[in-house]
Amino acid sequence: MPVAASALRLERPRSLKQALAMLAGDPGLLPIAGCTDVYVGLHFGTEPGRRFIDLWDLDELRGISVKGDVLRIGALTTYTEIIESTIVQKRAPMLVAASKEVGGAQIQNRGTLGGNVANASPAGDTLPVLAAANARIVLRSNTATRTLAFESYYTGYRKSLRKPDELIAAIEIPRIDGTQWWRKVATRRAQAISKIMIAGVRGRDVRVAFGSVAPTVVLAKHASAVLSGGGTIADAQEALRQDIAPIDDVRSTGEYRAKVAANLLAEFWDKTS
Repeated sequence: MPVAASALRLERPRSLKQALAMLAGDPGLLPIAGCTDVYVGLHFGTEPGRRFIDLWDLDELRGISVKGDVLRIGALTTYTEIIESTIVQKRAPMLVAASKEVGGAQIQNRGTLGGNVANASPAGDTLPVLAAANARIVLRSNTATRTLAFESYYTGYRKSLRKPDELIAAIEIPRIDGTQWWRKVATRRAQAISKIMIAGVRGRDVRVAFGSVAPTVVLAKHASAVLSGGGTIADAQEALRQDIAPIDDVRSTGEYRAKVAANLLAEFWDKTS
């Protein structure tokens, strides 16, 4: 049943500095922004958080820029802003493609890239893109800033290396050399949680990542290594078995996901040839 508003506490900092100070004083505060998942959880009574810190007005966490060869996207950048950005369209078209299939226009206007990363769901639409793009996560606390490789950021289902007193400040994507490709398989093209997703980059080296096939987003290192080394797609499909661990759930069976993952790998290789 819905959580009563009277049971909730909300802090609204006026600056990033104040937000980080609040988290340092009370690491139990749950950062929120677009709230596209939190509101659903509160409505159904599945959201465990009761104390929140609202980041939506912190413009210091917004913006898209390029410095050197690195594309930097602020954590509060919305999917709509990503879709409309000529910089992202040029440098990371697979991220634009993924953003276009996150819910509908309302969700795209409120949902943020940082929120998708923080939510840590293996079904997060943008996460395979970030894995395939060799992205980095910039974390800030009241006393320090640190940058972590995205591929090692998650430690388990909905678990990450972010500490309770840290905020995701930005996502950094180095120059992507190669042809990019992304596809989502779901009951509908949009406004549906994915059954499985794939993002891939085909260049001198191959990087392929999948969503909804394991407790976390998966960078398919074995399959990627086969393709990078000149192996056949059949060999890569066999190697993919070592990378993924799909399960049965309300949206699909593990057997279905394993078969579709292999088919998507072949489609990626064919479409980027």
